[in-house]
Amino acid sequence: MTMPAVAAAEHARRDSIALAASLVLILVWGVNFVVQKAVFEVLPPTGFLFARYLIMPACALAILLHAYGPSFPRMPASDLWALARLGFVGHALHVGMVTYGIDWSTPFSSSVILACGPIFTLLILRWVGLEQLTRAQIAGVTIALAGVLVFLSDKLLVGRLQATGGDLVLLVAAAFFSLYTVRAKPLIQRHGGITVMGYATLFGSAPIVLLSAPVGLSIDWTGLPMLTWFGLLWAVIISAFIGWLVWGWVNAVRGVARTAPLMYLMPAVAGLAAWLLTDERFTLIKIAGAAITLAGVAVAQFTGRDRA
Repeated sequence: MTMPAVAAAEHARRDSIALAASLVLILVWGVNFVVQKAVFEVLPPTGFLFARYLIMPACALAILLHAYGPSFPRMPASDLWALARLGFVGHALHVGMVTYGIDWSTPFSSSVILACGPIFTLLILRWVGLEQLTRAQIAGVTIALAGVLVFLSDKLLVGRLQATGGDLVLLVAAAFFSLYTVRAKPLIQRHGGITVMGYATLFGSAPIVLLSAPVGLSIDWTGLPMLTWFGLLWAVIISAFIGWLVWGWVNAVRGVARTAPLMYLMPAVAGLAAWLLTDERFTLIKIAGAAITLAGVAVAQFTGRDRA
């Protein structure tokens, strides 16, 4: 076999492994909405955040030590401040709001609302002058927002104000994650993804631990059921930390353009898991709103790609 043929075969093998890993990851992330909801039946969201941000810095330190040893990369003070702000937006604001939003909402609703992230990314890029929106992208944004209104109306019509509030909180959280994504890009280009993720996690963990400490320290952690501990570790280590490391590798192997559409499978997985494992039910309005929202997000995200 010639060298080009060997290289092509190796590339195809890596691509197949990356595709399989991404599908497993979508399954993990979709089920995670149900897992977190179950954890919140025993552990309050503030206690969950306290535990998560005691574990996440340890994971961040571990990966920085693995990558660089005891000598972490040095960077200008301006970039350190930028990473501190990034950590606050990505962790204190985004993850904090997602945690409470999932608690107040339902697994399927949470997954659909968080899938609106690309819409906010496009709007932020337009706002800061980095990208001009095409007519197709504007149409996609309009369709997605209309779908969100239809989706929210399902709860408003039956007076489920807390769940509606949870969806709105998740919508704001999706916007914060888009801001995190845009602000992280130049830092990643200068310092690498591992460094940015590690430093942002360390900076972002401190305020959450301080704010959640009164509740976290009052919890009898030794009295938690084993299933709750499993759900907590699943959500923090497997879904969040390992999940994003694997997703970064998958994007590097397959490319973002080929991998991003798989994210639209996540609401379907979350919905199926919620239907099988919880009491969440789906009306025609809810399904229609979800379909319109995801269609609008897809149009906005993928039209104009060649131009960009």
